[in-house]
Amino acid sequence: MKKSDRLHALMLRLKDGRAHTAEALAREFGVSMRTIYRDMDLLAASGLPVSGTRGRGYAARSGITLPPLELSETELEVLHLGLAAVGAGAGEMPELAEAARSLSARIDTLLPEEAGAEPASFGFAAHPLQAGAQGFRHMPAMRAAIRARQKLRLRFRDRDAPQDIRPLQLDYWGRIWTCIAWNETTGDFDRFRLDRVTALTPLPGLFVEEPGKRLSDYPDR
Repeated sequence: MKKSDRLHALMLRLKDGRAHTAEALAREFGVSMRTIYRDMDLLAASGLPVSGTRGRGYAARSGITLPPLELSETELEVLHLGLAAVGAGAGEMPELAEAARSLSARIDTLLPEEAGAEPASFGFAAHPLQAGAQGFRHMPAMRAAIRARQKLRLRFRDRDAPQDIRPLQLDYWGRIWTCIAWNETTGDFDRFRLDRVTALTPLPGLFVEEPGKRLSDYPDR
């Protein structure tokens, strides 16, 4: 498993809200405990809400408050999307990129901190998770397809052939956008990262909900 794939899998595992020991994670992913320690340090440095407690293991923190405002998850997503987009795409307007970085730093000072955690930048993720920003360009088409129940044909960076899907839900956690879908090509549920999508084509016709293919039928819900 590639490092970026393992990091993403670790994020999904921690998202279940339970504590996981380094020993258990190392056994699950077939790596050493030292590798898990390094991965967790990198996730924390990337700004993910990860905390580790001796004797209990690693877990994902929830609930971020910026005094005097309490932000919803969607509002926090909007902040990150705006900062990341401006910071990465303002090449000809350096003052905007600098303003985005300055605002990111100001938000950093208000985010809750864990003792011993490395400083993290809210708007600009550390490598290799910064690649997640590449999926932003597909967001409008994905959201429109979910609302309209429109089938899509996707090409992926790490899959040989195009695949037809029914997009069901977009998820955001730790600067990575993923999509839960019913994959018409494989005949099973699929969860993929948007930054792995290289091409997106809407297909004619809409889909209707069918038992076994609905979001409520997805096994991890």
